[in-house]
Amino acid sequence: MNNKIKIALVDDETLLLEGLSLMFARNGNLEVVVTATDGSEFLEKIANLPRERFPDIALVDIQMEPMNGFELVELSKKDYPELKIIILSTHYKSAMLGHMIKLGISAFLPKNATQELLSEAIEKVHKFGVFFTSKDHEMLASFVKNKSQNIYFHSKEELSKREVEVLQLICSEYTNQEIADKLFLSKRTVESHRQRLLDKIGTKNTVGLAVYAICNEIFIPDPKFYL
Repeated sequence: MNNKIKIALVDDETLLLEGLSLMFARNGNLEVVVTATDGSEFLEKIANLPRERFPDIALVDIQMEPMNGFELVELSKKDYPELKIIILSTHYKSAMLGHMIKLGISAFLPKNATQELLSEAIEKVHKFGVFFTSKDHEMLASFVKNKSQNIYFHSKEELSKREVEVLQLICSEYTNQEIADKLFLSKRTVESHRQRLLDKIGTKNTVGLAVYAICNEIFIPDPKFYL
């Protein structure tokens, strides 16, 4: 049985695609199943893939033509909500991170990231759905200081005590099964709580849950939580 993490690479720099493909080929846990030089090509390719070959994670550039990374993320999240997306970009700044979070990405890394950081991001996104570095934390703190951004993460319904507990554990990178074990619940119950949190908060994935929790001081990040 193939337990490798299936990766898609989307970037208009052919040299980068080839370099990442070679790098991942040396990693026994990763397998590149799709490469594309723009968003349209990527969507066309994955539309015809069998389920067992569908990527778990897509590494996506922002600046591409004719379909850029922003458009690709929006369309991908609409048609393939289970697909996790990591943005690799030279435009690594606070405002960009905030916009990417709203679109539902799982991680945001600069293109000059190290091989170790990229591999760590892929592993954590695959397991937990989200990955933050210490630099992300600094930019996120700057982002949430803007009160206009907090409106986006505002919940009209109060969270129950149990939902707060589940949210804190999600932000601490526990899996559904690990949360279930800690709270003496079934995994299905935890999954229901997670979905209820997504619905109440109005966000798309674990990244949005983490941002909401930080904004509302439900979760105070421990420096050890980040690289």
